[in-house]
Amino acid sequence: NSFTKVICCVLLSQLACIQTDSVAAKLKELYPDLHLEIIGMTTTGDKILDTALSKIGEKSLFTKELENALERNEVDLVVHSLKDLPTTLPPGFTIGAVLKRENPHDAVVLHPKHAGKSLDTLPENSVIGTSSLRRAAQLKKRFPHLEFKDIRGNLNTRLKKLDEKADFAAIILAAAGLRRMGWENRISQILEPEDCMYAVGQGALAVEVRARDTDILEMVSVLHDSDTVLRCIAERAFLKQLEGGCSVPVAVHTEVKDSQLYLTGAVYSLDGSDSLKETMQASVAADDKPEEPVQHVGITASKISGEAQGRAERLGVDLANLLLSKGAKEILTVARQLNDAR
Repeated sequence: NSFTKVICCVLLSQLACIQTDSVAAKLKELYPDLHLEIIGMTTTGDKILDTALSKIGEKSLFTKELENALERNEVDLVVHSLKDLPTTLPPGFTIGAVLKRENPHDAVVLHPKHAGKSLDTLPENSVIGTSSLRRAAQLKKRFPHLEFKDIRGNLNTRLKKLDEKADFAAIILAAAGLRRMGWENRISQILEPEDCMYAVGQGALAVEVRARDTDILEMVSVLHDSDTVLRCIAERAFLKQLEGGCSVPVAVHTEVKDSQLYLTGAVYSLDGSDSLKETMQASVAADDKPEEPVQHVGITASKISGEAQGRAERLGVDLANLLLSKGAKEILTVARQLNDAR
């Protein structure tokens, strides 16, 4: 390998450091001669070396700072949670690797005084903390005896708020983050798709690079997990066609089984009273035709069948169009307006 140094740049929350370290470790395993330097940045774009610092800013602002560093050649690759990356990347960037997905489902973390309970068995009017419109919309409908309130901050902050105050009976977090932090013992309940479908890309890590850097693209492409790539292409295409984002409740569930990709997608009103949900499938059987690498909703995966990627993307678009034909745009427009007014 011709590289002596590749720099990863991260938002310095503990989880982001763990995620970046895990990608660096995989690259070191594959390329023992590779020298990796991990540089963290604050939300203002300043480089910092204190990995204990935990400073959180707006996701979109921080993603922009990281891409600025990529553009200026200060860093060579950036590790993200895929669900934080927009479905359309700025020109010149691409997702060069999507790693094998961790459990994508949401998890319930109960206040210690409610140990042994579940969302079903919590007392009437118990307050559940979540910052996600998607989670709140689905769970309000499914568990009408509970109240849902915003809780902000990184994983450490939210758990501290849960444990040290009596404000919340439970909080809802991504199971993937808890597992990566080594906090599986805090998971009281994993929410199944019939209770709460997950966010687009949830549980998957993405490595963003400069699209023109073919050597680096080639290097990180070995990290791609085929099933995760196909599932996430379909999910991202679905969200993009809906013109959704984190300001509206959109949820998905995907599965690859016997070369068939199954995609379930749904949109919700903010209170969950209005919703549309459908499932479609497509064949993602690989073909042997080599293809020039093409971006599919921001992802470049040259070692995975281009035809299968194209079918996964069309599946997402087709499912979104089906929901749009049934009135999804109206539901999402109202949800966005109500959210903006809050």
